Amino acid sequence: MSSSDHRGKNWAHRRWALWALLLGLVLSLLAILVWLAGRYEVSQVQSRLEHDAAEIVTDIRAGLTRNIQSFQALPHSDQALDEWRRSATELLHERRELMRLEWRNESLDVLAYAESPYRASVFERLGRASVQADLGLACTTARRLSGSAYSTSYFLPQADGLGLEVLDMCMPIVMAGRLTGYTVATYSLQDILVELVGKQLGRGQSLSFTEADGTRLALRGTPARGNRMYTAQQLLDFPGNTLVLRLDSRQGTPAFFPNVLTALVTAMSLALVAVLVLLARDMRRRLKVEHDLAEALAFRKAMEDSLVTGLRARDLQGRITYVNPAFCQMVGVDAKDLLNHNFPSPYWPPELASVYEQRQAIRLAGNTLPREGHESVFMRPDGTRFPVLIMEAPLINAQGKHTGWMSAILDVSEQRRIEELSRASQDRLQATARLAMVGEMASLLSHELNQPLAAISSYATGSLNLLQHQPDADPGDAASKGRVAREPSAHLSEDLQLAMRRIAEQAERAGKVIKSVHDFVRRRDQVREAVTPHALLDAVMPLVSLQARKLGVRVVIEVDVNCAAVLCDRTMVEQVLLNLSRNGMQAMQGDGAAEAPGKAVPEKVLTLRVRPAASKEHSRWVEFAVIDCGAGIPDEVARQLFTPFFTTKVEGMGLGLSLCRTVIEQHGGFLGFEAASPQGTIFKFTLPAAPPPAV
Repeated sequence: MSSSDHRGKNWAHRRWALWALLLGLVLSLLAILVWLAGRYEVSQVQSRLEHDAAEIVTDIRAGLTRNIQSFQALPHSDQALDEWRRSATELLHERRELMRLEWRNESLDVLAYAESPYRASVFERLGRASVQADLGLACTTARRLSGSAYSTSYFLPQADGLGLEVLDMCMPIVMAGRLTGYTVATYSLQDILVELVGKQLGRGQSLSFTEADGTRLALRGTPARGNRMYTAQQLLDFPGNTLVLRLDSRQGTPAFFPNVLTALVTAMSLALVAVLVLLARDMRRRLKVEHDLAEALAFRKAMEDSLVTGLRARDLQGRITYVNPAFCQMVGVDAKDLLNHNFPSPYWPPELASVYEQRQAIRLAGNTLPREGHESVFMRPDGTRFPVLIMEAPLINAQGKHTGWMSAILDVSEQRRIEELSRASQDRLQATARLAMVGEMASLLSHELNQPLAAISSYATGSLNLLQHQPDADPGDAASKGRVAREPSAHLSEDLQLAMRRIAEQAERAGKVIKSVHDFVRRRDQVREAVTPHALLDAVMPLVSLQARKLGVRVVIEVDVNCAAVLCDRTMVEQVLLNLSRNGMQAMQGDGAAEAPGKAVPEKVLTLRVRPAASKEHSRWVEFAVIDCGAGIPDEVARQLFTPFFTTKVEGMGLGLSLCRTVIEQHGGFLGFEAASPQGTIFKFTLPAAPPPAV
């Protein structure tokens, strides 16, 4: 079966799966719409019921508060018992929820009372004394709160065989700041629901007082039967008592069929439109994917053909499965001769084939080579050997399975040639450094030897003066010793004068030679030219990079774009940069070696930084800094760091930093150092900026 048939069958399966998914989506959407409509109807009914229950509680509270205000208006003087009875009777006639009103003294003894005209006395069977304890608790609470308080509700059986749930309200009577008695009102819970609730209950609704456990105390209305019952509860918190107001509503199934029908038609229409949109989008996506895939393959092929890096892939058995044109051109072998080829490879030198086979066996055994690569030597068909750098990584397929190895091969012949040139340049710079060091030593020697030479010259001159002014011999002595003794003394004086004259001449000649050497060294500051900081760094970077690679140091260069060119002796300043860089790398090498076992060695980083320095009105300066991450410089070493012939290295001469400071000071700059944070040392020096070119 062809690949196009496979693609067609896969497309058909995908299309049927898409249709099934769309059908399930439409059915799910309809079910969700029906459920949401029902939930919306339920939430609306419940919300209205909660709102009605809150309004009923507000009405009851307002009615009880109005009654308390009426109780406070009753006369309570000792001579107004008859008037109190008349006012209480009128109040009971107006407020049907009140069963009885009493005026009691501070000892809760009844002074006067009045009962509702609408029913027989509620205490006819049990008497008032049977609930005296609950009333006493309510009045005690009222006295403590200085306001009205309610007792717990209690049941009173009636003469007709039924009963009534009532509660007492006790309100203290205070006159002139003194408690004189209590007003006690007995409420019927049933009549509170009837008389104080202004809202008319709908069909299928019932209103009741219940206790916290759900026991019904009083009921208004009779709920009808229905498929679903909705309940709303509100707390009626009285001082001394708390009741639960419950509002029940029974309703049938919400009438949502018309809404669902409309939603069904709309959903079907939207589903059809969605099907067309999805099909069109899928077709466009498929075409776009095919186009992108073709472009990606073409781009990959063009990229692989244009690479100068050789690419080679091997399977787990070591057979070559892929090579790019750059690799074939590098080794001089066609791709058809390399594919499916096993060990030994045709580009391996015969004398190294056994070593390479051992390396490949180690890699195929699962021990990966370092990602930074390893160097090797390849051979072309004409026998030419050339060095290469090989970087290998495992090939992992889409399922995460290891299927082989991918190698990137670089021809480093040109790099090795550049390194040789760098080594030659390094040798020249070292020779220059040695010449500069000789000059520095000459300067030091000229300073140190001029004084003893001057002393020699002075002594010789003094000796000559003494010999020239020696007094003549006494005539008596000459007569006694004779003529023979005077002749040798004259010859000795002439010889001594000649020797002293020779000493003075040679000392003067040595002073002239040393002065000429010193003048030669001083003449180097006349060789000045405008050089950019980048040019100085580029000149020393090949040598710095070579040593950094050997010592495992990473070099970072930071050059401010605002830096101007500097006016300097290029060779001498390059030697200063090279000397400071080597010192920094050697300092980090010593710090890494001193790390305690088991602790992670910090990364060795050498930073070469150039930025503008503080400038004056008529002069501008550029600051060069060499920053290492070593252990720093101890105080006892820092005090004599620039002293000539002082060194902490076994093979050092102690003239490097002294020479560097001399070179910088000859340019008018300053060389110093400071501690870096968190560790290390910063050597900084300044050079004058070159004047801008004339316009």
